[in-house]
Amino acid sequence: MAKASDVKTGNILRFNNELVLVEEFIHRTPGNLRAFYQASMRNVKTNKLVEYRFRTDEEVTIARVETQNYQYLYEDGENLVVMDNNTYDQIYVPKAMFGDAVRFLAEGMQVTVAIENDEPIMATMPSHVTLEITYSEPAVKGDTATNVTKAATVSTGAEIRVPLFINEGDKVRIDTRTGDYIERVKE
Repeated sequence: MAKASDVKTGNILRFNNELVLVEEFIHRTPGNLRAFYQASMRNVKTNKLVEYRFRTDEEVTIARVETQNYQYLYEDGENLVVMDNNTYDQIYVPKAMFGDAVRFLAEGMQVTVAIENDEPIMATMPSHVTLEITYSEPAVKGDTATNVTKAATVSTGAEIRVPLFINEGDKVRIDTRTGDYIERVKE
């Protein structure tokens, strides 16, 4: 057990028998009242935001979470199989932990997985990935208005919007958080 004063932003706590990620942790001293810590925490499983005021001497449980990079190998039903690059151990991570970004996940990519008690609790992808365009509609001559985009399919099968000058075979950088095209990558 630790005191509330030991908690820092980014810690994962066991709060009301749930795992929560501390997003904001502020020390407040309002006038002639006792000091407290105002915490904004996000539930790891449900993604709901929890607000709570800790007394300065209140005991909290900081979860022992190991965060490590893994290599994505393949999809197995509702799980993704990832491998530890040092020990070659493979673990199953639920696909839902990656959210919508999972559509940009290609074999061999590095992902970050947080594990507590041999159970994956959080998983994230790189914020930007480089993928090849496998199909794009041809541009229509005379379509030169600003910010005109067309549909394109990348090597993972996901569909994105790209500028007219992007063709099949081009490599593009994509923001996995929003699914937006960022730039064309020159080789």
